[in-house]
Amino acid sequence: MTTSVTPYHPGELAAQALAGVRERADHAGRAIRGTIPPVAARFLTERRTLVVGAADPDGRVWATQLAGAPGFLQAGDERTMTVAARPAGDDPLAAALAGPARVGTIALDPAGRRRMRLNGRSVPDRRGGLVITADQVVSNCPKYIQRRTPLDRPSAGAPRAVSAGPALSTAQRLTAATADTFFVATVGPDGGVDASHRGGFPGFLRAAAPDRLVWPEYQGNSMFMTLGNLELDPRAGLLLPDWETGGALLVTGEARTEWSPGARAGVPGAQRMVELAVTGVVELADATPLAWTDPEYSPANPHPADRTAD
Repeated sequence: MTTSVTPYHPGELAAQALAGVRERADHAGRAIRGTIPPVAARFLTERRTLVVGAADPDGRVWATQLAGAPGFLQAGDERTMTVAARPAGDDPLAAALAGPARVGTIALDPAGRRRMRLNGRSVPDRRGGLVITADQVVSNCPKYIQRRTPLDRPSAGAPRAVSAGPALSTAQRLTAATADTFFVATVGPDGGVDASHRGGFPGFLRAAAPDRLVWPEYQGNSMFMTLGNLELDPRAGLLLPDWETGGALLVTGEARTEWSPGARAGVPGAQRMVELAVTGVVELADATPLAWTDPEYSPANPHPADRTAD
């Protein structure tokens, strides 16, 4: 009798079963590595930003963004990524990443529509950066990435919080409602953290109330790393970059997935819906020293005029 080995934890297996994609997930799971391949190492050295998800000292999950000149990310070896940056003092993850932490990261190349996830264990270095030992390395497909090119902002200052509170303000709800991209951090059963990308046409993320965000889950790679984590642990953190100003909106709370066909009725392209109960919000100015060109929307984005059958 042979026992199959799976890269997935019980929450991911449960989500895959609910979605009816177990066979596809097994095939996709072959892309999950424990090391950084040479092509991924080269990809990292060209990036200007890195999304990082982790839990703060109170256990709340956040996603934030680090930035630097090309080369600020390096593959020290096939198991290690170095980051020549660390969150500033106003960032909700500044304290967590000042010591050892479980992290989920995603390096995104909007201009080339490429992305790479690296989840692992972070420790601070002596130069104000991070050293992350990889547990999982995944190169994802280009779906739902809006094409953008980075531009330096010579007038950029240090990252700083301009507001913080338990819920979204009216202006922040408008930011969410007009977003075409966000990132979501979640936690697995062993404490491992994952960071993932979500994209669509503006309006795909909905601010239903000051303390509630809702979004559709489109067809993806069938791994269900995000929703699998949420099956076991509802904690989640969202990062909404401001592509024009370099600012960022960070949101934390608890999320649940609605799997019933009725929940996604009338939502173009939705396979299921996720609702986040917001418990904390931090808005950062100058989160990165970059601005980005106007988006060229992904051809994979479901168009608002599309309709899907239940």
